[in-house]
Amino acid sequence: MSTLPPFEDRTDFENADRGFLGSAPQAEIKDASGRVVWDLDAYAFLDAACPETANPSLWRQSQLTAKHGLFQVTDGVYQVRGFDLSNVSFIEGREGVVVVDPLLSTECAAAALALYREHRGDRPVSAVVHTHSHADHFGGVRGVVPDGADIPVIAPAGFLESAVAENVYAGAAMNRRAVFMYGAELPRDAGGQIGAGLGPTTSTGTVSLIEPTLSITETGQEEVIDGVRFVFQLTPGTEAPAEMNFLLPDRRTLCMAENATRNLHNVLTLRGALVRDPRVWARYLTEAIERFAARSDVLFASHHWPTWGTRELTAFLSEQRDLYAYLHDQTLRMLNQGRTGAEIAEMIELPPALDRAWHARGYYGSVSHNVKAVYQRYMGWFDGNPAHLWELPPEESAKKHVEFMGGAQSVLPKARAAFEAGETRWAAQVLNYVVFADPDHTEARELLARVYDALGHGSENGTWRNFYLQGAAELRGGRRANVLDSSSPDVTMALSVEQVFDSLAIRVNGPRAWDARLTIDWNFTDLKEEVRLSLANGVLTQTRAHDGAPADLALTLTKPQLLRMIATRSLGDVQADGDRQALTLLLGLLDDVDRDFAIVTP
Repeated sequence: MSTLPPFEDRTDFENADRGFLGSAPQAEIKDASGRVVWDLDAYAFLDAACPETANPSLWRQSQLTAKHGLFQVTDGVYQVRGFDLSNVSFIEGREGVVVVDPLLSTECAAAALALYREHRGDRPVSAVVHTHSHADHFGGVRGVVPDGADIPVIAPAGFLESAVAENVYAGAAMNRRAVFMYGAELPRDAGGQIGAGLGPTTSTGTVSLIEPTLSITETGQEEVIDGVRFVFQLTPGTEAPAEMNFLLPDRRTLCMAENATRNLHNVLTLRGALVRDPRVWARYLTEAIERFAARSDVLFASHHWPTWGTRELTAFLSEQRDLYAYLHDQTLRMLNQGRTGAEIAEMIELPPALDRAWHARGYYGSVSHNVKAVYQRYMGWFDGNPAHLWELPPEESAKKHVEFMGGAQSVLPKARAAFEAGETRWAAQVLNYVVFADPDHTEARELLARVYDALGHGSENGTWRNFYLQGAAELRGGRRANVLDSSSPDVTMALSVEQVFDSLAIRVNGPRAWDARLTIDWNFTDLKEEVRLSLANGVLTQTRAHDGAPADLALTLTKPQLLRMIATRSLGDVQADGDRQALTLLLGLLDDVDRDFAIVTP
């Protein structure tokens, strides 16, 4: 059983308050239309004692992440925290200030910069550093970089491709599930959304992107940016596909990006992603300790609060390293003894020293779902039991389960009794069968919603709480409005032509396109690229070379014209030679994505 660290230890609160200089006079941050995209007062209710509707450990973490304002980390290094899910950092240089990870929304980033300047003077932004390729660390960049400004934008190798790739392949599904993960539609109160563990939640403003001007391509690469010396460590395949840490050696200050934060992070985020590699993650943390720890007096990251002291930050990094390595190694040990991911998740226990560390608690990632992710990385979805090889789909399975159990009228009293006996996990499983067998069964929906309420209110993990409570809200008829969207004109323009055509390929309705045959040549005058698209057997294939056979249609255009064509589903002013019906046929075979699909009902 897990043992909580002592609540009387107030070190985290002292560190989270250290260096506080002030916060914004206006609580609401609005976009150009006047819509509120962030409210600094939304979590003021967390000042109260923990209620029965929240796990005390998560309540404590949420109190810490709700702190907002400008904080001094060390001489010449400042952070604005609590203005978004992530932090933005300001490193003062010779002529201006280097901005590190400018939040998710331009509006929040601009407000953070204004707060910094209120206390530190009207310093120009001299450069931007993106530590990694997640939108909450680059999306606000146009809020700190004026239009037409010619300043360096530094990022790790592979940043741009990784930053836009999610929007190509699974962006709609990820954003829908992110509504659950961050509790985007839940009220901010003691019974609703109280935080996400990593930060309060995500802002809902304008996402932007500026293409990097300088890529960091190797560990040890040193750059002088506005007179400040940076030494970089590349960490690809850790918390993000493209990520990097850096040391400011002359200020003995270490930035750990999102590779070491004040909680257990995700090996597989619940919104969906490729499974991360905790083995590599742990090894890069070891490398950071070896390269940088003894040369650092303070460590800060792009979430949470800093760690001061060489001994303290070395211990912190070592325990974070051991956390990911332990989950990886022990999962492999047990799967090689025949245990499945679900079984390992129930069996595994952290070492006492890690279990008693507040920063190792599962507020964002969890031991349970991280272990299952490690299993998935090595073994895939199948656990080896042939009964699980070809199971019925959820709705059909649910109907047969309920029928075998004597019908809903027999299941509901037993489920209610299980719930009242504290068997909430079992009650949720059984009631889910009833709801999927009969989505209009009002009594089953409400009872399952009550079970989800209980599971959410008891959860130490912020994202689990949000999933349960968002599920309860939707069972009760709460609207399904996807307010989270990481795409934007900047992100779309950053797509390569190959990625744009990939995005079309995964929208082709295969069965409708089985018998369709077409070829279209695309000549991009702005990119000096030529691509041939071929459709056959429901598959859209792109090639750079072909056998010389004429295409059904040849288009001469620019990339912006391509994007307009897809958005409007019309040829517009594009030069076209050949059968224009080929394009009409192709565009007519594309499905629209569903941004509000059902999750807790069939």
